[in-house]
Amino acid sequence: MIIRNNENWFRMLFVWQGSVLPKVLPRLLLLLVLSIGVVYFKGKLFHYKIPLNPAPFTLFGIALALFLGFRNNASYERFWEARKLWGALLNDTRSLARQALTISGYSPESEEVATFINYLIAFTYALKHQLRHTDANKDLQQRLSPELADQLKTTIYKPIILMREMSAWVQRAGTHAILRASFDQNLDKLSDIVGGCERIASTPIPYTYRVLLHRTVYIYCFLLPFGFVDSLGWLTPLIVTFIAYTFVALEAIAEEIEDPFGMESNDLALNTMSLMIETTLLEMAGKPLPKQTKIKDYTLD
Repeated sequence: MIIRNNENWFRMLFVWQGSVLPKVLPRLLLLLVLSIGVVYFKGKLFHYKIPLNPAPFTLFGIALALFLGFRNNASYERFWEARKLWGALLNDTRSLARQALTISGYSPESEEVATFINYLIAFTYALKHQLRHTDANKDLQQRLSPELADQLKTTIYKPIILMREMSAWVQRAGTHAILRASFDQNLDKLSDIVGGCERIASTPIPYTYRVLLHRTVYIYCFLLPFGFVDSLGWLTPLIVTFIAYTFVALEAIAEEIEDPFGMESNDLALNTMSLMIETTLLEMAGKPLPKQTKIKDYTLD
């Protein structure tokens, strides 16, 4: 995820990193070439004049903008729900760590409490890797016993197995039934977070809806030069490319944030959030903190 400091308004006009412009630039160049060809041939196709004018494009453009707005709202709603789930993950892991340190049957300095803290940290990294379809073995081997890490190598739903281990730890802690119920409530919240993230990751926006919008945007953009060539002349390529950038970029942004757990520039910063959770839990337990890397201008997660 790109995280930038506040930019001067003029510098923002030329921002490249974190913009969708690199992704849509080849399409815009293709449209620019098409527009130049349309102007050169004066809007004729095989000696037949395409009888289009700007009026229908204006009306249809308003409808298309509203359509894109709904599409972007749907994608951003998924992005924001995912962010709230990971915010809840931070809160609930802190609550469980506090309970392990203060109300379990173990001393806060004991190896058993350190094991539970490592379970929570490993759970966070396991969830991140599950959502991104990446290999979690390296992160888990650093934070779990060799036996448990080896067991998880062939496991599909690693966060769920770690929740089982945490539940077994609570049973071994020998706490009062009321205190165990308090642990269980927070473990249930972790289960809800995993389920919420899986729901977002496994249920994309319906494909037919995406195809309809994609076709409409590109047909509209490729017909634009024929509608403006008579009124704008050689300004047509510039104006058409600018209008197309707005529509094509909006569609690209919606596609990018539709899957908030990916690794594109504007997806959630799961690496940073996992590191933050690890840092705060280790700090609560009085353990050495992991090394953190700060990037001055922007962060790509």
